[in-house]
Amino acid sequence: MNFNKLFRDARTHLRFRTSERGRVLKVGSISLTALLILSVIILMGIHKVDRTENIYASTEVRISDVESPTLLYKTDKPGLYKKAVALQTDVDLKVTGMVLRGTVTQTYSNETDGWLEAVYVFPLPENSAVDYMKLRIGDRIIEGQIKEKAQAKKIYETAKREGKKASLVEQERPNIFTTSVANIGPGEEVDVIIEYQQDLHYEDGKFSFRFPMVITPRFIPGTTQVDGFDGTGWGVNTADVPDAERITPPVEHPSAGKINPINIKVELNAGFPLRRVESLYHEIEKVKLAPVKYQINLINDTYADKDFVLEWEPEVGKEPNAALFTEEYKGENYIFLMVMPPNEVKAEDIRIPRETIFIIDTSGSMDGTSIQQARKALSYAVEQLQPEDKFNIIEFNDYTRKFSATSIEANPENIKSAKKYIENLNSGGGTVMLPALRAALEVQEESSRVRQVIFMTDGAVGNEAQLFSYIKYNLGRSRLFTIGIGSAPNSHFMTQSADFGKGTFTYIGSINEVEEKMKTLFSKLENPYLTEIQVQWNESGVEMYPDNIPDLYQGQPVLLSAKLQNNDAGKIQVTGKRGTKNWKIDLNLEGGAAKSGLAKLWARKKIQKLMQEYNTGNNQDMIREQVLDTALTYHLVSKFTSLVAVDVTPSRPVEEDLNTAAVPTNLPEGMNYEKVFGAQQLPQTGTASKLYMIIGFVMLLAAALLKTVFLRG
Repeated sequence: MNFNKLFRDARTHLRFRTSERGRVLKVGSISLTALLILSVIILMGIHKVDRTENIYASTEVRISDVESPTLLYKTDKPGLYKKAVALQTDVDLKVTGMVLRGTVTQTYSNETDGWLEAVYVFPLPENSAVDYMKLRIGDRIIEGQIKEKAQAKKIYETAKREGKKASLVEQERPNIFTTSVANIGPGEEVDVIIEYQQDLHYEDGKFSFRFPMVITPRFIPGTTQVDGFDGTGWGVNTADVPDAERITPPVEHPSAGKINPINIKVELNAGFPLRRVESLYHEIEKVKLAPVKYQINLINDTYADKDFVLEWEPEVGKEPNAALFTEEYKGENYIFLMVMPPNEVKAEDIRIPRETIFIIDTSGSMDGTSIQQARKALSYAVEQLQPEDKFNIIEFNDYTRKFSATSIEANPENIKSAKKYIENLNSGGGTVMLPALRAALEVQEESSRVRQVIFMTDGAVGNEAQLFSYIKYNLGRSRLFTIGIGSAPNSHFMTQSADFGKGTFTYIGSINEVEEKMKTLFSKLENPYLTEIQVQWNESGVEMYPDNIPDLYQGQPVLLSAKLQNNDAGKIQVTGKRGTKNWKIDLNLEGGAAKSGLAKLWARKKIQKLMQEYNTGNNQDMIREQVLDTALTYHLVSKFTSLVAVDVTPSRPVEEDLNTAAVPTNLPEGMNYEKVFGAQQLPQTGTASKLYMIIGFVMLLAAALLKTVFLRG
């Protein structure tokens, strides 16, 4: 805003061509009075908006007044604090074979003296199938029902107006969800219990899963604001990200301390003896209950600010080369199959020269440990290049810059220059990804070299669908490999980008992992391990996902989820190419372990495939109906369905006000608040900063008007 221009315009309007001082004073006085009245009206409106959207609805207290553990926030008044919504999360994870069943209990405590609606935006695994929710109020349990999204929202809003307790769980992205809880009374606690299913990750002989705890603040590209959304976060809806408010929860300033404590308990039943069970980023306590079973708990005070990753390895000689699980659900049969190709070395393996394009994110969200990890990973990667290779480096934030105008040879001089360039990379600005992808994919020279694009980022963007569409239609002969950097990367963006890019996703959560994980990645990049993979079934009508199996790299298994027409599918044959040689394996689909939840995992994978097509703009109306039908049939939350639970008994008198409380989150560990939000950005949940800024502006304008009046007089 140009204040000087405003002052000049104000003075121009008051320059009446008269020599009568009284008339000037009179006109100035009337104008000033009108301005102040208008300002008061505006400020009253702003104050009202702040009151209904801010979680600080209670009276101010001093620390000495607090008699029990309470979540407090600073006010603009020294020594005075306000109470808010306290959130406690308990996570119970049960692992059996290749399947995980998760239960997340969110306890909302209203520490204010008014009635609240709590709105909490939170992450779940990107491959989770959310299928159950219940609302617990004291001893009463209200089970959620899956409904079409608009219908569920209408049911919830009606209950909220009528003073009934209600809960609504909505999917914003496959890995971002929103829980809304209406009519929590003063001093009251309400539990929202959410359950989901997911399959595990298996690679290089290691099983693992990642439970995300916090959402990295998303950069929202685009300039055109879109009206009609009612989120309570700080994001601004744009043409590129019309639901920005729904995926950008308020972030607590680090100076206020950690919030949102979390407990995680894991019951691990691997099905085979283990030689190692390890949490990569948190301290744990593990108890061996049996040769194949462990109980694992987080120890020490833990807050939701970085992802929890658990990894385990079979004892030597116990590594599985195949796994089969089956389920009968509503008269239909489902299987989950893992096949590990033999780890043989190809005699004809000869390293093929490569053109490697490195894309590195240097935006503000990468500041801190993330940019250190990225620089180290990139420097290591450049060192692995061979003289017959070519390479280039593309960095991006608000702008995209290339190390070289075109790809250059990986000779010692160029590598030395590249490493010096990498050392000087600093973070700051927005996460504008699309121009960087264009720079990497638009110009692809015909060459015998294998073309590989390695993308290092935390994925902190809101316009994923736009980026997926671009990758799908512009990949050409390139292969895209994503490297997730930081304590809480956007796994939905990373995995789907690698899927569209026919590559792989690698997660680096600690600077100590850089060398090991980059070494593993580069050994895979030498050559795909298995290509042109096909599955032949001995019956028709099998619906299998993925329906188009990507190239596999060393240490990766073939994973299949299928719905069968018959109870006995007999045998299947998996074929592929190992270099120039044919590869195949025959499998007898008998003796699989019975496991519940496979039907919902299959349905989740079907929805994922449909949403890939939806996000790239193909037949959206028809795809929406298919997603809706699948989600309703299998009782799953999706882009078009939500879970809603309503108590039948009103609890809030309708004459009592209801304030909306946007529950804040922590900044992911290792991130720099000022680099993400700007040095002048005040904590969103700190003081009434907008109000004070406008008051200041009004006072400045009033002073300018008074000065003008008297000078002209």
